[in-house]
Amino acid sequence: MKPIIVPENADAIGPYSVAVEANGFLFTAGQMPVGQNGRIVPGGIEQQTRQIFVNVRNILATRRLDLRSVVKTTVFVADLNEYAALNAIYAEEMGGHKPARSTVQVARLPMDARVEIEFVAICG
Repeated sequence: MKPIIVPENADAIGPYSVAVEANGFLFTAGQMPVGQNGRIVPGGIEQQTRQIFVNVRNILATRRLDLRSVVKTTVFVADLNEYAALNAIYAEEMGGHKPARSTVQVARLPMDARVEIEFVAICG
């Protein structure tokens, strides 16, 4: 059985786990820009990207990790025309840390979000 991570106020919106720890890594589900009320935060891609980082920090903290532990991210965006705005917030949030990353445009995201990000972090 793999340790399932369930941070406070971070329930999955479907039949999956928010994060799973396996073989020395922490794998998150795609993080949505959902606030404490369970809804997508108002605003554009900048506000949504910031909320995703709030949410992933909470997940990482359950294992005493931070963003410097992240080794890979996958970014899903609804519109690549928002790439520059997304990238600016992403760079600011990650500081000087630069994990490997993929970015893809998708036709639609759950809850009509503008962005969703998966994170993989190394534990320990």
